[in-house]
Amino acid sequence: MIPAVDAQENDVMRKPNSMKGLEDLGRVRLSQNFFLRDFLHSEIADFYRIPNIPEDPDLAIEAGKRLCEELLEPLEATFGRLHIRSGYRSPAVNRFGNENKLNCSTNAATAAHHIWDMRDFDGCMGAAVCIAVPWMVDHYHDESDWQRLAWWIHDHLPYASLCFFPKLWAFNIQWHERPKRVIQSYISPRGILTKAGMANWEGDHAACYEGFPPLRN
Repeated sequence: MIPAVDAQENDVMRKPNSMKGLEDLGRVRLSQNFFLRDFLHSEIADFYRIPNIPEDPDLAIEAGKRLCEELLEPLEATFGRLHIRSGYRSPAVNRFGNENKLNCSTNAATAAHHIWDMRDFDGCMGAAVCIAVPWMVDHYHDESDWQRLAWWIHDHLPYASLCFFPKLWAFNIQWHERPKRVIQSYISPRGILTKAGMANWEGDHAACYEGFPPLRN
């Protein structure tokens, strides 16, 4: 895979303190089709004027590269262009969102998830993004059809967690050093679709996504 174009090996990147520095950070290439700038937009940050800038760019880049290379690139290669809804959140943005009931969990719960540059309680690295897949919106219409894509991802990609939402069947997809491979949803049927220990977690689920394109890398 293609490395970040502006991050040289052994370089230590610091939090930008100028617009030029933020421009340079945004140009860091995380994978073939994704740059860091793709993930820095936040409605919370824009509306409430809170900078959405990584405190630890190196950690954000390292986690973001794994997310893009192992999960987003195969999804885009298979289903076409992805729509990024919410990517990286700085600790300040996420804290504000949590305190003001703007659909953000606590920083501790969001570390190694939307907060790419904060390790979790176990010291593990991770990154998540909320995306929608236009191919799904064009091909399926029943409320429960999100399960088709969920099972396809479960069978083909090394995701850590998935969480689906009603609008556009958008979903959080997480890469993590220690993936638990849990799928949950706020769409009917709500709750946990699968996790380790459930009878449906193992095996092949191809019958659930018949007609889907084969995995492309």
